[in-house]
Amino acid sequence: MPKDTSIKSVLIIGSGPIVIGQACEFDYAGSQSARSMREEGIEVILINSNPATIMTDPSMADHIYLKPLTTKSIIEILKEHPQIDAVLPTMGGQTALNLCLEAEEKGIWKDFGVKLIGVDVNAINITEDRDQFKALLKKINVPTAPAEICTSYLRGKEIAQEFGFPLVIRPSFTLGGTGAAIVYKPEDFDRLLTAGLEASPIHEVLIDKALMGWKEYELELLRDKNDNVVIICSIENMDPMGIHTGDSITVAPAMTLSDTTFQKLRDYAILMMRSIGNFAGGCNVQFAVSPDEKEDIVAIEINPRVSRSSALASKATGYPIAKIATKLALGYNLDELQNQITKSTSALFEPTLDYVIVKIPRWNFDKFEGSDRTLGLQMKSVGEVMGIGRSFQEALHKATQSLEIKRNGLGADGKGYSNYEQIIEKLTYASWDRVFVIYDAIAMGIPLSRIHEITKIDMWFLKQYEELHTLEKEIAKYTVASLPKELLLEAKQKGFADRQIAHMMSCLESEVHTLRMNMNINRVFKLVDTCAAEFKAKTPYYYSTFEAEIEKADGTRYVDNESIVTEKKKIIVLGSGPNRIGQGIEFDYSCVHGVLASKECGYETIMINCNPETVSTDFDTADKLYFEPVFWEHIYDIIQHEKPEGVIVQLGGQTALKLAEKLSKYGVKIIGTSFDALDLAEDRGRFSDLLTELNIPFPKFGIAETADEASALADQLDFPLLIRPSYVLGGQGMKIVINKQELEEHVVNLLKTIPGNKLLLDHYLDGAIEAEADAICDADGNVYIIGIMEHIEPCGVHSGDSNATLPPFNLGEFVMQQIKDHTQKIAVALKTVGLINIQFAIKDDTVYIIEANPRASRTVPFIAKAYGEPYVNYATKVMLGHNKVTDFDFNPKLNGYAIKQPVFSFSKFPNVNKALGPEMKSTGESILFIDDLKDDQFYELYSRRKMYLSK
Repeated sequence: MPKDTSIKSVLIIGSGPIVIGQACEFDYAGSQSARSMREEGIEVILINSNPATIMTDPSMADHIYLKPLTTKSIIEILKEHPQIDAVLPTMGGQTALNLCLEAEEKGIWKDFGVKLIGVDVNAINITEDRDQFKALLKKINVPTAPAEICTSYLRGKEIAQEFGFPLVIRPSFTLGGTGAAIVYKPEDFDRLLTAGLEASPIHEVLIDKALMGWKEYELELLRDKNDNVVIICSIENMDPMGIHTGDSITVAPAMTLSDTTFQKLRDYAILMMRSIGNFAGGCNVQFAVSPDEKEDIVAIEINPRVSRSSALASKATGYPIAKIATKLALGYNLDELQNQITKSTSALFEPTLDYVIVKIPRWNFDKFEGSDRTLGLQMKSVGEVMGIGRSFQEALHKATQSLEIKRNGLGADGKGYSNYEQIIEKLTYASWDRVFVIYDAIAMGIPLSRIHEITKIDMWFLKQYEELHTLEKEIAKYTVASLPKELLLEAKQKGFADRQIAHMMSCLESEVHTLRMNMNINRVFKLVDTCAAEFKAKTPYYYSTFEAEIEKADGTRYVDNESIVTEKKKIIVLGSGPNRIGQGIEFDYSCVHGVLASKECGYETIMINCNPETVSTDFDTADKLYFEPVFWEHIYDIIQHEKPEGVIVQLGGQTALKLAEKLSKYGVKIIGTSFDALDLAEDRGRFSDLLTELNIPFPKFGIAETADEASALADQLDFPLLIRPSYVLGGQGMKIVINKQELEEHVVNLLKTIPGNKLLLDHYLDGAIEAEADAICDADGNVYIIGIMEHIEPCGVHSGDSNATLPPFNLGEFVMQQIKDHTQKIAVALKTVGLINIQFAIKDDTVYIIEANPRASRTVPFIAKAYGEPYVNYATKVMLGHNKVTDFDFNPKLNGYAIKQPVFSFSKFPNVNKALGPEMKSTGESILFIDDLKDDQFYELYSRRKMYLSK
């Protein structure tokens, strides 16, 4: 059946601010969906309250509403656009589904004659209501774990008595495992049952027998109106049942399943999808499989929407699930649609992978002091990375190198654990770094059978680890001069970084790199083509690997490189790697705009990034995508291969900025602001000399490298003091101290966690107002301030955790003029070419400089959305030297005020101090528009402004 021609205008519901459990994978899905609809000539109306995402960019939809995700907002939009025919709620995670259900219950869709596409209400209800779901599975003969629904404390006690421990408590209608818990002991049951009942919006939980240690699998499905079903991807969790899939290390395709069990999982998944309702779209199904030879199967859940895993599955296979799911929701059949990668086969096919992908979550426990760091049923990670390799070992190494936690891969970097008790504990209570600890356990000589017994991780994975350690021991016997070529090639094929190999042989990374070059062991690039090279792919989406040379009949030797370098002028944009607190989706927004602007200037654009959740790693955002770690060795090899005009580092947050020094040292041109200027802003000593020269005030400060130096400095600077390490993002390690004892404790702690770092001690301006400005500056010294924001919270709360008001609401003309003058002077003095963000503290009508960041900042997307101007596009064209600031006709439009409101995920860490301070803790943000300062919401924010300030 072809497209439903009655649908001409569609409302897409977004997922709102980023929280733990619902992140930018839904932004990616929504963006793909909007583009997919517009290709069909359909008018797209979008509601989402998140200003940091590319999804709410004016280029994405015909009408964008940055409004709170409530039925009140839905009614306002439907009144404004009576032409809306349908609503698509499956792209915005649980937030969109819950809002859609609420609107259905209130009769809003019926009142406005809007139909639901991509899912039906019955399907949502069946899958969310644990009782209905269980009854359905029983009816269709799909096995489930023994489970009972409970809506009262008393009934819960009866069920526990009947089933015995361990048990799992899962609240209905929640996301990211909110409120879920494993109960091992009767004494913990009362507390966890109460928490579960409270977490569910309908105060209902499912209590089921815990399948601890069973293996966990996911399948991603698509179905059309003709009941054609394709399974896009099978995903295996390396971690067994008991750890939320969002916190598990996952592998695609599934590695340890027998073929007969895989076929059973397929049959069950298709049966489940067909039985929950007659709708066309995407589904994610999760199963548990017993770890014995019987391989018993139990269905866990089915989500009738695009899920966290579908972004991963899309990037893993190259099959754009959200894009195709949208076309199916519009009435198309799979066989009528084109495979987006080959452009020559239909979408009614199941991708075949000739490579392996590994996803590892990225946690941020250091931001939540005192938090429980063990992993369980509640998701705690804030982002994820994906590695693509020809083997599980290579993909695992690439994923660990992508995490940006100062590790060079598995082992061989001197950072492993060597304490037996500590290793056993970390294996027993799944920890965020268990992926590394398994390697340490093998290195210590703990037998695989013991590791398996503790972790229940399949023996196949553990043997893969063991092979890596055996290879490390073998290489350690050699020196750079004596290492055989086949051993070096094997190490590279298994994903070991040059840095790790250098560690094994106690030499320099550069020596290993030179040896590699001399032996002609070079990275080759392969296409992600969805069909294991059976058909020719038209999409330039690559990963790197190492291959042995092939010898032709005439004796010539070569390796097969599928990335063909063109004659065009090229620009590389470095992405921002995994999401984390302090560096999130706003940098993805900037990278996407950087790519689009570079294309407009006539360059071939190349994107390097390893984050599967984002639009920057969509296969058709840049002209070429390298899905690779933002890790020096990988980047340098791509640069050597592509020979670009230069690299843009300003848009990828601190991740890309940290690589500027090395790029500069190796003679690679940095587009925009030079490395020296970037370093000048980061080096507090040099920056303060510059401010002194410019006659711009800054808080008194000093630099210390030991606790003694810090103590001596404190006598000169006066308490309270703000302490912070250099070269960090999101206020990592920052703290306000008010006496010598606190100072010493914090300094000793910091120097232990970040050794060799210079610490900055500033006199903290107590009670000051904080403000910040973003500006664009060109090589001729023309500066345009795109926005000045005043924080509602006082100075001392990190800017990412503050409610920022645009324009300022309480700064006089004299102060505003100082801000403008300082911004102009600093931008020019730093020789900024592109974007710069400057933060100010205002006390007694004097404007002090806190810091300057010559790069895209967290606030740039917010200002761009508030004023309706494409500032990153302009800034990129300035960086490329294509335009001057004076070439643009700036025309900001904003009635009243826009407030950037931080959103926190403290609910995942119940025992953590929620007080705010100089270290950032928010996971996302929303935008609030108000007409004037009499607005109740502004009044409430202002009255609470000092409540959360902590040291």
